[in-house]
Amino acid sequence: MSNEIRARDDEWASLMRAAMGGDSQSYHRFLVTVTPYLRGLAKRRCLKAGVTTTEVEDIVQEVLLAVHTKRGTWDTTRPIGPWLSAIVRNKMIDNLRRRSRNSALPIEDFEWNLAVEENGSITDRMDAETAIALLKPQQREIVRSLSIDGSGVKETADRLGMTEGAVRVALHRALKLLAGRYGSK
Repeated sequence: MSNEIRARDDEWASLMRAAMGGDSQSYHRFLVTVTPYLRGLAKRRCLKAGVTTTEVEDIVQEVLLAVHTKRGTWDTTRPIGPWLSAIVRNKMIDNLRRRSRNSALPIEDFEWNLAVEENGSITDRMDAETAIALLKPQQREIVRSLSIDGSGVKETADRLGMTEGAVRVALHRALKLLAGRYGSK
C-alpha cells in the first residue's frame, strides 16, 4: 500500500472513529471526503461490468446508505479502505442482480467483482483459515476454493463432483453461518 493511500485511509479511519463516538462534524467530513473515491470506484466497476455509468450515482447513494447503516460493523482496528471497497462491490452485485432478474447470468462473468484485492496480510489469511475451520469439511473446501484460492464455481463443482448450483447453495449457507458466528449484519 502506498504512503498516499495509507495516509488517506488513516484520515478516513480517524474521521469514522470520531463519528462513531458521536462527532457529527467528523462524520460529515468523512462522507464529503470519501464520496469522490466511492464514485470513482463505482464508475470503474460499472465500466468493467458493461453497465452504463448513468447508474453510478444510484450505486453511490446505496453505498453511502450502507456505510451509514453498517458503520458499526467496521472493525476500527482494521483499514477502512477495504471495508468501503467491499460495500461498493456488494452494491454493484446487487445492481447487477436487479438488472438481470429476468435473465440468467453465469457467476463466472462477474468473478472479477467477487475477488478480494490481494492487499491481505498473512494475519488476514490466518484469520480466514481460523474462521472457515468452523465449517463442515465440504463447506470449508468450497469456501477455500472460491473465496481464498480464487477458483471458479465450475472448476470447484467439477473437482468436488457436485453441480454448480449445489456449490453456490453450499457457499451461501457457509457464508451465512460465518456471518452469524462473527456478528456480521
